[in-house]
Amino acid sequence: MRFMSIVTSSHPPGPPTPQLLEAVHKLADREIKAGRMLDSGGLMPVSTGAQVRIADGKVSVIDGPFVESKEMIGGYAIFELRDKEEAVALAVEFMQLHKEHMPGWEGTCEVRAYAMPHWDGVCEVDARARA
Repeated sequence: MRFMSIVTSSHPPGPPTPQLLEAVHKLADREIKAGRMLDSGGLMPVSTGAQVRIADGKVSVIDGPFVESKEMIGGYAIFELRDKEEAVALAVEFMQLHKEHMPGWEGTCEVRAYAMPHWDGVCEVDARARA
């Protein structure tokens, strides 16, 4: 099964400590060598981005930073794993590295399975809309 881990924080991120970078690189190297990590990356600050929205039937583009941003996505990783339990265990290990090497930082690592066409329950909203 394919999973995406998405890291968010409501605190201004600041640069990761050298110790955290080293620990995360070791974890990533291990997972890449095992063939489980397919991709990962950190994201630039919201001030460098843009949002494309639809509201009141109109499409608009808003350049960052975004005043209403309460949590920011800092990065992601994509894994091919056996099950959700394995994905959650990796997320716990990743967040433990933050706790150990970046004291005071607070955030969330959300684990989500990729939607696959053959899975039951996928796109239930789309199926109801077409009915």
